[in-house]
Amino acid sequence: MFDLSYARDLVMTGAIFGVAAFVWAGWAQEKPPPRVAWRVILGLFSLAGAALAGITIPVAIRHWDSPTAIDPSTGAFAVYLTVFWVEVVLCAGLAFWAARRKRSDLIAPLILAIVGIHFLPLAPVFGQPIMAVAGVLLTAIAVVAALLPTGSVGRSFWCGILAAPVLLVIGAVCALAGIPEVREA
Repeated sequence: MFDLSYARDLVMTGAIFGVAAFVWAGWAQEKPPPRVAWRVILGLFSLAGAALAGITIPVAIRHWDSPTAIDPSTGAFAVYLTVFWVEVVLCAGLAFWAARRKRSDLIAPLILAIVGIHFLPLAPVFGQPIMAVAGVLLTAIAVVAALLPTGSVGRSFWCGILAAPVLLVIGAVCALAGIPEVREA
């Protein structure tokens, strides 16, 4: 499930997923169910994401010279940049499209779907199959969030309440696999 020769990439995945969990749990606060318990749960997911990022970012910085799958002198780096910019353009374009169609309720699921899908080509680039697992799960969550009936709960709530734990678990697993390896190197 992991290529430990690129342990720094696993630590960075933990950091990025921690930040992403923080962001998605925050976006879910847009229109959660009226009970305070949901806001508390989302707040805890945000705190957990911030903690994961807070633990992994310093480790990644200290071991920045460790091997990475996306060395700028390789084709993997070009694929990474291409996937990243396609993702950015698609997110902006679909958000604009949804807003113009007066379907801003779809922005969160559309962006989550793009985020999920973008992990599928990145899994082989980084040599980390767990990214494909994240991609499939996040994309499925986006589809479910887009199909759920709207009402007193926003689609962004479903994206955040379901995606944040996925991001936290996968990010933590990547961090737990990567941190000991970069420290030994």
